[in-house]
Amino acid sequence: MCIFCKIAAGEIPANRIYEDDELIVFKDIAPIAKIHLLCVPKEHYARLSELTPAREAVLARALRLIAENAVAWGLGEGYRLVVNQGENAGQSVQHLHIHILGGERLGWGE
Repeated sequence: MCIFCKIAAGEIPANRIYEDDELIVFKDIAPIAKIHLLCVPKEHYARLSELTPAREAVLARALRLIAENAVAWGLGEGYRLVVNQGENAGQSVQHLHIHILGGERLGWGE
């Protein structure tokens, strides 16, 4: 079981800011921006290439959730979403997740 599956199952603590039956949002333990959150589907799969219609619906809901909560999460001035795919792109946990970065002015490539 991967680290994100263990967080979703409650086996590893995380600073959770949102959770429902399909998604969890928590603070990254190694932030690269003033605000660095991770939005993680609870179902384990690693790549966008593994999407099914049900997984697509969960990811669409994740994007809506982020947009609806951006101000409450301190991201009202803007934010960046990043989905790394594969080791060459920097995906260190092989469980699909969305990095939510903001809370400060971000340069390109950060």
